[in-house]
Amino acid sequence: MPEIVSETETTSPGKPRDKTRARPPVRAEEYVAVYDTTLRDGSQSEEVLFSLEDKLRIARRLDLLGVDYIEGGWPGANPKDQAFFARARELRLENSRLVAFGSTRRARVPAEQDSVLRALLEAATPVITVFGKTWTLHVTRALGIGLQENLDLIFDSIRYLKARTDCVFFDAEHFFDGYKADPDYAVKALIAARDAGANGLILCDTNGGTLPSEVGRIVRQLALPAHLLGIHCHNDSGLAVANTLAAVEAGATHIQGTINGLGERCGNADLTSIIPNLLLKMGRVIRMGNQGMAGLTGVSRFVDEMCNRSPHKNQPFVGASAFAHKGGVHVSAVLKDPVTYEHIPPEAVGARRRILLSEQAGRSNLLYKLADFGLADINPEDPRLLTVLNEIKELEFRGYQFDAAEASFELLLLRALGRLPIYFTDQGFRVIDSRSVGREGERMVNAEATVRLTVGGKSVHVIDEGDGPVDALYRVVRRALDWYYPSINSVSLVDYKVRILPASSGGRKGTGAMVRVLIEWEDGVRNWGTVGVSERIIEASYMAILDALIFKLHKDGAPPAS
Repeated sequence: MPEIVSETETTSPGKPRDKTRARPPVRAEEYVAVYDTTLRDGSQSEEVLFSLEDKLRIARRLDLLGVDYIEGGWPGANPKDQAFFARARELRLENSRLVAFGSTRRARVPAEQDSVLRALLEAATPVITVFGKTWTLHVTRALGIGLQENLDLIFDSIRYLKARTDCVFFDAEHFFDGYKADPDYAVKALIAARDAGANGLILCDTNGGTLPSEVGRIVRQLALPAHLLGIHCHNDSGLAVANTLAAVEAGATHIQGTINGLGERCGNADLTSIIPNLLLKMGRVIRMGNQGMAGLTGVSRFVDEMCNRSPHKNQPFVGASAFAHKGGVHVSAVLKDPVTYEHIPPEAVGARRRILLSEQAGRSNLLYKLADFGLADINPEDPRLLTVLNEIKELEFRGYQFDAAEASFELLLLRALGRLPIYFTDQGFRVIDSRSVGREGERMVNAEATVRLTVGGKSVHVIDEGDGPVDALYRVVRRALDWYYPSINSVSLVDYKVRILPASSGGRKGTGAMVRVLIEWEDGVRNWGTVGVSERIIEASYMAILDALIFKLHKDGAPPAS
């Protein structure tokens, strides 16, 4: 097998070294560079379509997080990426270096005439990454060229770019599959890139089928110098994070991945898991430091927002459930010492501890929530707490769910303790949902809602219309109250979910089944969730709407109407 000889990192003749960020005073094997490819690999996720502005906003957030490299896309591949690199010159990145990505030159086209290489240089980024074939199967079948010609493509492309750019990385595509099929040839591809002046040789598990034990063994067999060795893993076997960490243990000092594991097929290695594992579990040094790591949860949620998708609650480290405790035994132990059921402090990654209320909850859960709601003065032995706990269990048996509707739970607790003002009294509602055909044959939909409330000792009877029954209900309740409580006009509906509950929840099967409505709200200051359960979807929605407005008034400290 050809041997890769250690070399010292060099700078291209006549090109000053990029000094955007100086290396910290640590040993090379301790320092790990973070290379983010969310904007390129991540954008290849199914149903993910970043706009140009999305990409620019994500780049700014990644820079604030402190990653070393931000791969912006493939210049020349599409108009959006072309526009991104033009606009990216205005970003003024403080912590990160922007990277342009592309392929090696085409077969039988000299490097100086190749349009892909020319586009990479025109992007004017301080770093360029090119990928090349290292698996004989791809060389002979996908490219249809000779093995030596492929090595020439790699060498010529990197030498050409390196003479004109300070930093060039080589992504060794399908390296692990290629190494297992023909180790001699896979290593020759790395040697061609190294001899051409590549600053890093990134080993790619492109098909995502390699095991961590294989990654560790192969990386050690290569005996690459630390400053050259990088890793890029896909998650087709659910092992991208594990494979990345195995490569670091074997000597890799450059890791590539995406925020939230975005990427084609099953995604790429998830940086929101890799970064805290490297810092907190493996003792590696990352430029961002612990303060930057505390921004992980915020960046994770931001990228999901740009993808127009809901965050995965069970995502390690940054998911909403990562530090959520539900079982009474767990909560009792966590209150005594969080280490009993938490592997790291949630604050380290910008997350927070959550204590959930459910039929599995015990007194410890309730006491924690009391403190969370500013009710720590309640006597832990107060018999009303046991009554509330039993009520919660009964409500959950009937189909209520308070995990995502803490506002409804807080109101339940406040009512039981006699600490919730009576802002109004519900006297009933009616909804008429009609459909008709207009003169021109168009379908016309109309919803009308009527509500009766008692506010400040006065009966209020209001009728209003909406785009649908739920919208009409919300409009009519808000209209009935806004003269007394104008602040409720800032409340808007963010998300609406309906779940058909099984017959075991107390309802019947089919159209008579119980339904649970969960609604998320916001008022420009806070977000909260409310819940309603009934055999009638409109009634369940009405219950959630009333809770939302009462919660708003309570948080605003509004006095009861007089």
